[in-house]
Amino acid sequence: MSETLKNIGLTQVKRFLPPGEDIHIGDDFFIIDVKEGGVGDFLRYPFRVDAFLVIFCEKGGYDVEINLRRYHIEDNSLTVCIPGNIIKVVPGERGTGVGRFVAFAVSWSFISSIRFDFSKFFDSHLLFVQDPRISLGTQELFFCSHYFHLIKEVIGSGIQGKSEAVEPLVESLMHVLAGLIKKNARLIQMDSKSSQSRLNILFERFMSLVSEYHSTERGMAFYADRLGMTPKYLSKLIKQVSGRSAPDWIDSFVIQEAKSMLKYTDDSIKEIVYKLNFVNASVFYKFFKAQTGMTPSEYRNG
Repeated sequence: MSETLKNIGLTQVKRFLPPGEDIHIGDDFFIIDVKEGGVGDFLRYPFRVDAFLVIFCEKGGYDVEINLRRYHIEDNSLTVCIPGNIIKVVPGERGTGVGRFVAFAVSWSFISSIRFDFSKFFDSHLLFVQDPRISLGTQELFFCSHYFHLIKEVIGSGIQGKSEAVEPLVESLMHVLAGLIKKNARLIQMDSKSSQSRLNILFERFMSLVSEYHSTERGMAFYADRLGMTPKYLSKLIKQVSGRSAPDWIDSFVIQEAKSMLKYTDDSIKEIVYKLNFVNASVFYKFFKAQTGMTPSEYRNG
């Protein structure tokens, strides 16, 4: 069995940000203000984030894939990605490239320096992951906008001790976000007794397992056993609720993981083959070419 896959840290992600547009504190925190004109190449390569990433859409819209599901993000909203999510901004889709966004990312090491109860994020993880978008009311929009821009101004200033000055602001913002996530989860939970909602919850459990184990477990028997049903029945339900087969979801996670490792790490192809638990490089090359139309080397260098 291969070693546990590592999430992509902010150091690697920052290499793909527009030059000179991010304001950061070392490799633990960055905030980028994408003004009128669009997201460009920002996050166009998928990566498994090793940070809390919050995108505040003030105006316009864009399309994003989070854990392989596509969402259209509209103005006056937040998109919250927790550590372990695979995220990619989809280029060329409706609304993409139009508007203004503020992206805010905080590493685990920075978060560990502040006082915050993370159960406030993870208690509702299963429900929240169904839809990472949060629409903001007038008062919520006011608070979030001021938080983001105040943090940006402090980090971009020349004041001494700005890291210490930002910490309580981030801590306060995290409490605001936790409250918004709780509210969003309760709205989803209100309809949880319907048969469709029960199917959706099963789908979320399946997707959560695939997100965690796809690098080592690609057979349906493993996931069916974890969910207490037969592989045939699980496959039928996943197809029913998502329109895609369960093996297709598993393969898609593997491809996104491979793309992330090819773009954001310096791992050799041999190391990626090992970490993704392929029998050999030839099998990996054939799988990658069939899924993407290019070889791993072509993708890495493209």
